[in-house]
Amino acid sequence: MHAVILVAGTATRLRPLTDSTPKCLLRVKGRAILGMMIENLRLSGIEHFVLVTGYLEDQIHRFIEENYPAVKVTFISNEMFASTNNIYSLWLAKDIVKSKDFLLLDGDIVFDRGIIDLLLNGRHHAALALRTIGHVGQEDIKVMTDKSGFVEEINKTMNPAEAAGESIGIELFFEDSSVKLFDELQIMIESEKKVNVWYEEAFQRIIDLGTKIAAVDVGDLKCMELDTVEDFKNAENL
Repeated sequence: MHAVILVAGTATRLRPLTDSTPKCLLRVKGRAILGMMIENLRLSGIEHFVLVTGYLEDQIHRFIEENYPAVKVTFISNEMFASTNNIYSLWLAKDIVKSKDFLLLDGDIVFDRGIIDLLLNGRHHAALALRTIGHVGQEDIKVMTDKSGFVEEINKTMNPAEAAGESIGIELFFEDSSVKLFDELQIMIESEKKVNVWYEEAFQRIIDLGTKIAAVDVGDLKCMELDTVEDFKNAENL
C-alpha cells in the first residue's frame, strides 16, 4: 500500500506564514503537519510514500532526510505547481500507483489516525473519508450520497444544506478503481488539458461511469484541513 501526499501548492491564503515555508511544514502544537501525517500513516502499516512537491520543495526534501531517513519516500516534482491544481500533481504519480492500492491525501490535513484504519478496514474498492459533524462551508469539497452510502456527487458548488458532509481530503483506491481513475485522468490531462481543476472532478467522472466510491463517515474522529490562519488557531485548540 502506497500513500500519495500532495504538497506542491503555494498556499497563498496563508501568507505571510507560507512566504518562506511550505504549508505542509507549518506546525500545530509544535509539530509539522507532514510529520504528523507520516507518523499516523506508518502506525496504520503504510510503508511506501510518494510526495508530489513543488513550492519550496528543497525544504520538504530536507525535512524528510533529517527526520525520516529510514522511510521509503519517492519524490515527484510538479514543476508547473504555480499554474496547475492538485489534479495535475496526482497525475504525476501515475507511474508509481496506477493499478496499485494507494491512499491519497492532501498535504494540509491534521487527523486522528483512526480515520486511516476506517478506510482500510472498510472492504470497499474505493472510498473517501467524510466529515458529517460540524459546519460545512461554501469553500469545502461537499459530498452527496445515495441510499447505500456511496458518493453520488462531489464538488465545491453544491448547496451545503444538501450535502451529507465534507470530503476531508483522504481517499482510498484499490487496484481496479486506481486503473479507472488514472485512465480518466489521462483523458482529462492529455486530451482536454484540464490541469487546473480539483481532482474531485475526476472522481465525479468515474462515478458517472459506474465506479462506486464509498463515503466513510469519520464520526467524532478529529480532522481539519488547514487553509487559513484561523484554521491553525482552531487546530491548536482541537
